[in-house]
Formats: sequence, structure tokens, C-alpha cells
Amino acid sequence: MKYSVILSELIKNIRSLPKRQKYSLYFSLIFVIFFSFYLYMNTQPREFPLGQVVVVQQGASLQGIANSLYDSKVIRSPFFFRLAVRMLGGEKKMIAGDYLLDAKESSFELAYRITEGQFHLVTFKATIPEGWSIFQIADYLKANLIGFDKTKFLKLAKSNEGYLFPDTYFISPTIKPEAVVELMKNNFDQKIKTVGGIATSTHSLKEIIIMASILEEEARTTESRRMVAGILWKRLSIGMPLQVDSTFLYINGKNTYELTADDLKIDSPYNTYKYRGLPPGPISNPGLDAIFAAVNPTNSKYLYFLSSKSGKMYYATTFEQHKRNKELYLNQ
Repeated sequence: MKYSVILSELIKNIRSLPKRQKYSLYFSLIFVIFFSFYLYMNTQPREFPLGQVVVVQQGASLQGIANSLYDSKVIRSPFFFRLAVRMLGGEKKMIAGDYLLDAKESSFELAYRITEGQFHLVTFKATIPEGWSIFQIADYLKANLIGFDKTKFLKLAKSNEGYLFPDTYFISPTIKPEAVVELMKNNFDQKIKTVGGIATSTHSLKEIIIMASILEEEARTTESRRMVAGILWKRLSIGMPLQVDSTFLYINGKNTYELTADDLKIDSPYNTYKYRGLPPGPISNPGLDAIFAAVNPTNSKYLYFLSSKSGKMYYATTFEQHKRNKELYLNQ
């Protein structure tokens, strides 16, 4: 039986009732209708995208926003959402921005947030350590930001490796990759001005940053970094390969204690055992201390250095002394 027939029969039966019962049933029917309307307005779609962010664009129409929310399974009805917005002040009162769906909300609750600008987004404290590569930064931001596009970040950051300054940043959890790259690059441009000696150095800024990125991985203190910088610049000046293990972190992710004889034969421009000179680019994003050490190397008689597991440095003037240091101290 069709609903229209059922409804017709129901009304006919109600009309045949005594007046008191008739009014009582009419009241009950109206209550059921309004209660159903209330439930409909205050329930969310089964596929509500909890934890996602919806964007209200500046200048967007109420119709467009309602349709977008409906398509994204945020609301059940564009009509009821538009009705709620109009009840709360109308289209002109809507505030553009990013709204975090941190709890399941009804159309009315979401309409209230949008007309009041309640974004529910808390600034994220992003701490990027010195010596992190763009790949480490990408993994960290992907894990801590909302909907962060790691692939796009790596594409944008590739040419800026070494120039994304490691620091603590207070950013929106919905920040876009291009904004992160611009923020870190601008910070680098400001911080590099505090390092004296770059303008008068015999090395280009690119060479200095490449060297600094190596020093970040090869030594831990200012004193040892300056000493290692002196050794590595000396090797370059006499045409000796740099032969540093740290570049393999960029090639295959291995450190000194994991490298094999086969690893040292890998055909990569970052393999400083196979190719002379500096690698083609930085292997990480160095901090000010490493940059300072690259600009202010310590001249010494040494041509070799070794860092033990504890971080203690051992220096040698000959390869035989260096081999002896490896036997005695490498695993300490």
C-alpha cells in the first residue's frame, strides 16, 4: 500500500474520532514531525569525515558551500544547512577559513561555527633539528600535520636542500607545502646574515652549505667541526677525495657502522670515495654552528679524522695512523 493511501486513511480515521482524541492525535502527529525534523537536523552522515578539514573560501556562496559540504559527506542536506545559516545571521555572516572536524556535528552546529569563525585549529609547534634532510622533514610534517602533501613538499624542497633552516616554527596544522618551504627558506636568508666571513670567503655560499651539511653529520662540537672543516677543505685543495661516510646517509641511508665494501663502490655523485670534490648539493639542512665552522676552519697538520661511537674525535697525519685509530677507537 502506498504511503499516500496510508496517510489518507489515517486522516480519515482521525476525523471520525471525538474532538478531544482528534486534537490529541493531531498534536502527537505534529510532535512526531517536528521531532523527526530535529533528529534529521542533528544527525550526521554515516561517512562523516572526522578529523578532516573543510575550507570555506573567501567570497564563496552559501549554495556553493552547502553543496561542497554535502558532497564531502559532512552534512545530510544542503537545504537544512542553508536554513540553519540563515537562522544564524545569513550568508554575509559566514567567516572564511579552515575548519577542523574534530567531532561529529550537526548541520546547525557546523553552521554556528562557520558564522562565528570557530576553526578549532591550534597552532602546531614544529621543531626541525639541525642536520635533517628534506626527507626527514617531510616524514615529520606528514605525521604531525593535517592532510600534508608529502610528495608535493619533496618536489618543492628538492632544489632547496640545505637552505631550509632548522628551527622551531609555530604553524597552522593545515599549512600547505609551499608555505612551509617559503617560511624555512626566508628564515635561512635572515639567519645566514648573522654568520660573518661568508662575503670574504674563498668559497661560494653553495660550497659552504654543502660543507656545513657534511660537518653536521661528521662532528658534534664547534671545535671538532672547525677541525674537520680544515681537514676537508685541505683535502679538496690537494685534489684528495673527501672520503666521508656521511654522504651515504643521503645515498642509501647507511651510517659509518653499517657501510660495506660494496657500498663504497656505489655509482653516485654523492659517493665521495668514488668522485673527487664536493657532492653536487647539501646532504642535509645545517644549523648556524656547522655553517660557522665551514666558514671558519681550523688549520692543522692533520689529514685524517675519526669519530668514535661516543662522538670523541681522533686525528692523524698519515693513513697508517688513521688505520691504527680505526682499530683502537672506532667502536668505542
